[in-house]
Amino acid sequence: MTASVLIHDRGNCEGPVTVPRRSFHMTSHRQGGIMPAVRLAAIDVGSNSLHMLVADVSPDGRIQVVDRLKEMVRLGRRAFTSGKLDREAAELALRTLKTFERLARARHVERLGAVATSAVREARNGAAFVRLLRRETGIPVRIISGPDEARLIFRAARHALGLDGGPHLLVDVGGGSVELVLVRDGRALWMRSLPLGVARLTERFLIDDPPRTGQVRQLEKHLRRELGEVLARVRRAGTLRAIGTSGTVNGLVAMACAARGEDVARLHGARARAAEIARLRQRILGAGAARRASLPGIDTKRVDLMPAAVVLLDLLLGQARIPELMACTWALREGLLLELAGLRSGPGDAASVRRRSVEALAERFAGPNAHGRQVARLALALFDATADELRLPPSAREPLEYAALLHDIGHAIDHGRHHRHSAYLIRTGELLGFEPLDIEMLALVARGHRKQLPSPSDPDVQVLPPPMRRRVRALAALLRVSDALDRTQFSVVRSIRTSHRGGRLLIEVDSGKDNAELELWAAQRRVDLLARLLDRPVLLRLRQRTTPEMPRAAIRA
Repeated sequence: MTASVLIHDRGNCEGPVTVPRRSFHMTSHRQGGIMPAVRLAAIDVGSNSLHMLVADVSPDGRIQVVDRLKEMVRLGRRAFTSGKLDREAAELALRTLKTFERLARARHVERLGAVATSAVREARNGAAFVRLLRRETGIPVRIISGPDEARLIFRAARHALGLDGGPHLLVDVGGGSVELVLVRDGRALWMRSLPLGVARLTERFLIDDPPRTGQVRQLEKHLRRELGEVLARVRRAGTLRAIGTSGTVNGLVAMACAARGEDVARLHGARARAAEIARLRQRILGAGAARRASLPGIDTKRVDLMPAAVVLLDLLLGQARIPELMACTWALREGLLLELAGLRSGPGDAASVRRRSVEALAERFAGPNAHGRQVARLALALFDATADELRLPPSAREPLEYAALLHDIGHAIDHGRHHRHSAYLIRTGELLGFEPLDIEMLALVARGHRKQLPSPSDPDVQVLPPPMRRRVRALAALLRVSDALDRTQFSVVRSIRTSHRGGRLLIEVDSGKDNAELELWAAQRRVDLLARLLDRPVLLRLRQRTTPEMPRAAIRA
């Protein structure tokens, strides 16, 4: 290396910084937000790892991830006991930041921001280290406070989940600190940042591997002392759920899912019961590093930190009487990205988060998606007419609409099996605000819009409880007919009207002066599943107008 990493600190990191001529710059906030599709990058210089997120951000808050990069650097290693950043970790961090800078250039990033957290914030040589990073990479790294960490984490989680209802407790466990945010109806009631990160706790208390009983007890005593007042407030609030926003916490959720035999490919929205975390505690504390590395679902790069993590989470859930923990894969870097974009976001709700996410996925793979919107409109009309007979609750209306909007996105991959490709893209599309089973139901309904439905023995079907399986069949039946009613994809069907005549369901189609013969032909061929579920024939016909329609030219005149 040409630069010495651990130079002596000679002042505050906010002084003048010389950076390469082609350095990045921070966003300049302006009224009205940002230009569409601006490409941004956010870097989190954490105590455990360094993350970079590259994404295109639109003014309405849609985020399309372009690239992610992560490196376990362990800047916090020995930093919390010695008070200085470790030379080896600091040099790896500098090399990693140079790699991030090259990737940002290659991805044509327009603006980039970077924040450093607990390890750098507390180290005596942290400010000097930040100046060196700025000089060597041109990346505008800044040290942020614990409350600022909590604020960015809250911003990200609210954007990803809505956080309506509650109260919910956001829990972000880093290497050096823990951020806690109590949220109700999308608003933060209070925020706390405490020096209880897992790297810090491991170095101070859990010296042996596996840790001795006495060491664990000392750790628990320390946690009760530091968290007692906070957890009492959480308990009095009647908190319904803890939401983990860090890799350490979500690693425990992944292990709980794996212990249940569930796939953890999609972690966002996955859940673990407090009792499952308690069982994981026994398994993790009773095993050395080698045995822990073989536990199902564990992140092998965090094996040494998991004992402290599971003790902390088990105590937090137990003392606060919180019944479950949910994973949120949005955290500090996503919050920084939203800040870079200059988005002014207020309290949201989960429904708006879901809609925004679905529309972004549809736009990515289907463009303007006029066909998807027409099919969704017709599907909802059919739903309103048949929901009672099909025993569908009002809550099933939303997944039908979203499956309709997304049913053809698989065309971006291939036509012949596009229904299967649509299901794949829904499962892997990082949709926000949904529970994992809701994602699976969406995927199966979209897949079911053509060809045969998956068999009851299909593994994808088996993960759903029986009521959701029946719902998939009913929604797929409605989607099939609605899709056929836009067979030409010219949106010729203006409206539909249903009635019961002679033991049949009659669907009358109004197409104005447009020819809907192909739509009627296609839809009549797709009614079999709906007819079976209704236990009555389904007939389609063109609606007969009682009065002649005025010519469009006359209307314009």
